Amino acid sequence: MKNYKLKINGREYNVDINEVEGQDINLSVNGKDYTVTVDQEIKQHTKTLITTHAPRVSAAATGDVQKSSPATAGTKVTTPLPGTILDVFVNVGDEVKAGQTVVLLEAMKMENNIEADVEGTITAVKVRKGDSVLEGDVLVVIG
Repeated sequence: MKNYKLKINGREYNVDINEVEGQDINLSVNGKDYTVTVDQEIKQHTKTLITTHAPRVSAAATGDVQKSSPATAGTKVTTPLPGTILDVFVNVGDEVKAGQTVVLLEAMKMENNIEADVEGTITAVKVRKGDSVLEGDVLVVIG
């Protein structure tokens, strides 16, 4: 079992990670037990900080995510580390150049510009301002 003290929007939480099995996390928040299902199986790595972040609600569930077609094709721009989206600089249909900043990510109290790897058209935006993301999450797709 791992214990973390988290501060979310100014409120403190004591979180005990009891068990991680596939996509399910059994945890206690301030003494109340929860089972949380994440959108992809958690692989345990020694350097992964995945258990230090509260599970995120997929932006797709809110209906606010912009997308035009299934995001299976194209070049996926992913986050290199866990953090919070501070800003999204592109919309579906925008033309981008390789090296252009598409998302601003706050991670470890630092702002990180996430850039397009290739030139193309944005076919999907998978995050929005304020979302918490994990390492490897898809931010935008360039077709």
